[in-house]
Amino acid sequence: MTFDDVARAVGRAFELTAMAVLTIAFVIAVVSAVSTWRASRDNQLAARALRQNFGGGLLIAVEILVAADLVSTVAVDPTLENVGVLGLIVLIRTFLSFSLETEIEGTFPWRRRVRPD
Repeated sequence: MTFDDVARAVGRAFELTAMAVLTIAFVIAVVSAVSTWRASRDNQLAARALRQNFGGGLLIAVEILVAADLVSTVAVDPTLENVGVLGLIVLIRTFLSFSLETEIEGTFPWRRRVRPD
């Protein structure tokens, strides 16, 4: 087994992990939303619970997919074109992560209050 084969296998393992995280986050989010709705009968509260729980899982999955791209692209075939494509993918996923976090928290990161410990 060559280094490229191992790097591809590791990249695939990261991708499978991200898929598992998404699936588990979705199930947890649905269960949480249904539980919240049953307790409160408030559709908006249940929808917020669904979005926050699934959004958190989605953020984690995006980070794992960035790691998969790093391993798959740079370790296997580090050409200038592949590194450029990787940079574009990371840029898009970073913007997606920022947007999701802002949506979940309801405010921009620089507008959040610092909570004293």
